[in-house]
Amino acid sequence: MGIAAPYKRTVRLFTDDTYADSGKWMYVLHEQYAESPSNFVRAFLLIQKDILELFDYIEPSDANLATHSHRIHELLLRTCVEVEANCTAILRENGYSRSGNWNMTDYKKIEQSHYLSQYEVKMPNWLGTGGVRRPFLSWSALGSLGWYTAYNDTKHDRHLNFSQANFQNLIDAASGLSALIASQFLDHDFSPAGMNLSVNPGGPSDGFEPSIGGFFRLKYPSNIPVAEKYDFEHADINFSIDIFQKFNYV
Repeated sequence: MGIAAPYKRTVRLFTDDTYADSGKWMYVLHEQYAESPSNFVRAFLLIQKDILELFDYIEPSDANLATHSHRIHELLLRTCVEVEANCTAILRENGYSRSGNWNMTDYKKIEQSHYLSQYEVKMPNWLGTGGVRRPFLSWSALGSLGWYTAYNDTKHDRHLNFSQANFQNLIDAASGLSALIASQFLDHDFSPAGMNLSVNPGGPSDGFEPSIGGFFRLKYPSNIPVAEKYDFEHADINFSIDIFQKFNYV
């Protein structure tokens, strides 16, 4: 017996070990599921577009991981700001409350609900061993995110920390944003045409699924306790009422 009602802005594996089989994914389309989801997806797609343009000048390769520049710095800042925006939305819409400005101590609580440390992100045509990343892996041990630390360091003192605005940290941050978006919306992009969701960890031969925007490929969490998996049917998704519950972050 798993979770009978979905959490807001929270994708979960079902008890049948799929994410989207038999139309059960359609809870992400419910108007009560997330506020303005298309705005978050559009922001991610713009960042992805700019990163792909960066590849015209910097080859996606292990050899270029230390490359740093003002353009990379700009993209790192934008990407991490968007990570913060998504984390804030998840916490707020699930009823989380704390006085003062929220920070990474608060954002890290999302690991409890979204299992972000398990997401693997694969980039096509990468030369070397860095083509598959687990951008939130350190959260499994309550550690800090190296790429987010680099963002903060370069934001507060770019002159001294400029070398941290590098290709490695940018790709890690973009991979993290891709996983964070997928952990809320699977691969639905909220465009007028929509997308045909077929997210299934056992699907493609390498276990990676297409992401929103079609560039990054994702391997979704599979190591989730049975009691924490979603356990409802397509028929239980009623678009006329609020079917969602809020996750209790501690």
